[in-house]
Amino acid sequence: MSVRIKICGLTRLEDARLAGQLDVDAVGIILWPGSPRAVRLPDAAALCRALPAWTARVGVFVAPSVDEVRTAITAAGLGVIQLHGVDDPAPFRALQVPVLWAASLREDGAEPVAPAGTTLLLDAHDPVRHGGTGRTIDWSRASAISARERLVLAGGLTAENVARAITEVRPYGVDVSSGVEVTPGVKSAVRMEAFVAAVRQAVPSVSL
Repeated sequence: MSVRIKICGLTRLEDARLAGQLDVDAVGIILWPGSPRAVRLPDAAALCRALPAWTARVGVFVAPSVDEVRTAITAAGLGVIQLHGVDDPAPFRALQVPVLWAASLREDGAEPVAPAGTTLLLDAHDPVRHGGTGRTIDWSRASAISARERLVLAGGLTAENVARAITEVRPYGVDVSSGVEVTPGVKSAVRMEAFVAAVRQAVPSVSL
């Protein structure tokens, strides 16, 4: 079984086209205005059109309303939603698209449990930026969660450390943003290619 690859925070058409050429499983398009990687709906739609049909188009939201997400799905052509700052994603399931529910490791040791019908995306805790921090998380704790949850691992992943992360955590997927960037929202073709190659080289050595 392969490890899914998601590249998040795309803002440029050339980066979307390269993601398609690299045959990644998903790309993340941020529709929260508070992010330095945020795009407007027309730009999100253009990015989605630049991707191959089989690439999952993930809209990333922070504490949105259901109506906001519904509008974005239709306007941009999103196929998956990623929710930050949402305690109960149940109302969003009525939109009939897959849900990535973002959470972080708590300092009190309590482990996040993905609500029914969602996939858990585990990232570094940041109540201001909600991702894209470049900080790694505790992979040993993430591994315990991955043993019982379908887990997408985020947080400080790069071409240099993703193979070790896969070996230690054994996630369903990996999510990279700052680790393939020159500046926020501007991806490096060299880093994107290196990251994808590192994931695909690592997977055969892991029994998933």
